[in-house]
Amino acid sequence: MVYFALFTVTGRPTVSAADDDYHFRTIWISDIHLGTPGCQAYYLLDFLRAHKANTLYLVGDILDGWQLKKKWYWPQAHNDVVQKILRSARKGTKVIYVPGNHDELVRQFTGLYLGEIAIVDEAIHTTADGKRLWVVHGDLFDSVMLHARWLAYLGDWIYAILLKVNRRLNAVRQLLGLPYWSMSQYLKHKVKNAVNFISDFERVMTEEARRRGCDGVVCGHIHKAEVREINGLLYCNDGDWVESLTALAEDFDGKIHLIHWRSRLTEPMNLGRIVDALPADSSVPA
Repeated sequence: MVYFALFTVTGRPTVSAADDDYHFRTIWISDIHLGTPGCQAYYLLDFLRAHKANTLYLVGDILDGWQLKKKWYWPQAHNDVVQKILRSARKGTKVIYVPGNHDELVRQFTGLYLGEIAIVDEAIHTTADGKRLWVVHGDLFDSVMLHARWLAYLGDWIYAILLKVNRRLNAVRQLLGLPYWSMSQYLKHKVKNAVNFISDFERVMTEEARRRGCDGVVCGHIHKAEVREINGLLYCNDGDWVESLTALAEDFDGKIHLIHWRSRLTEPMNLGRIVDALPADSSVPA
């Protein structure tokens, strides 16, 4: 049985104000997919080390149970990410875990705490300027997940193949001094049905936020980072840590920022096992 819980966060800061550009009131990250070769765990670890937040939301698909069931893959960098998040929670960061479809097994622990981490199905976050944001992964409002789950599994398999091909392609591009290029993102923007799916998803999420009496929504799921207004409501998607390397952050005035961590890197991004094979004390330029 899956239990649903709603977690309301007042977001009262533990400090009076941010004292540098890398301290935020709130940070949202999702779609990390720990347990897969495509996960950019090392870059995420670098991001988490560089940023502080009073509240950290893990907005689903943190672990990839679908892939781990098929084949166990868990390099040291993935373990380091988990340890970093647990350490942040012990040091006072309020960590809230909202599971998604790839880590849906965690939903059975809804309403409980994993160490210092609260596990909830959804949350209401109140920003510094008083906006109420509905925080949810988004898979339960995805028509494919609801009505054609087999198609979602097929899409996941195709996506894994695209990432594998993309890693080889970008290894060649790196040798040529060219920047990272995403085949899957390119196809999403070119295929009409994919574009329509994304638009429909964004509309459904904002309308559901309106129905719940919220001023906007923060979600993940579709791996497309975005902050924009849709029909008077704020739509925020924090992207992913497979290709986009993006996160959402709220400053101490309540403004929501979209952080593109890949744009901070001075070297071309190299996906997959090459990154995960780096020693834990190696430095990534940012």
